Amino acid sequence: MIADKVVFGFNLIDTGAVLFLLIYFVLTLSDLECDYINAQQCCSKLNIWSIPKITAHTLIMLLLLFTGHWVLFLVNLPFAGYLIYEFLTIPKGNIGLFDPAEIHNRGQIKKHMSLCLVYLGFYLIIFFIYLYNFIRALLREDPIKRQDDDEIITDL
Repeated sequence: MIADKVVFGFNLIDTGAVLFLLIYFVLTLSDLECDYINAQQCCSKLNIWSIPKITAHTLIMLLLLFTGHWVLFLVNLPFAGYLIYEFLTIPKGNIGLFDPAEIHNRGQIKKHMSLCLVYLGFYLIIFFIYLYNFIRALLREDPIKRQDDDEIITDL
């Protein structure tokens, strides 16, 4: 079985990468909103990273499922379900989740921006939960190797 230290260490790295990715999404969408880049450039930049975002979240969930962290798995389940639903319901003819022909219609920029901010808030909270569990897993062991209860070994 995989140690909790490895599981939560990997989850911290993975969640940190997704956080940076979501910040990139927010910056790119705000650039589109302010007309610093055109819709084609924005959508091509964001569609490249849609599948890695889903993959990273699904990988975290599978790792939590196989190591028996049921509560954290159930916390992550709705977000993974929505990410997969969002990806599977892309209309035919669109180039991806972000389509340059439709991104200015019906407030799509605001919708994508608000979803990114919700994801950002969720991943920030979950990052600190993983950090707490990682520190707790590290502190379960005795950091000082002892032979007897009163004797402390100083040599490695």
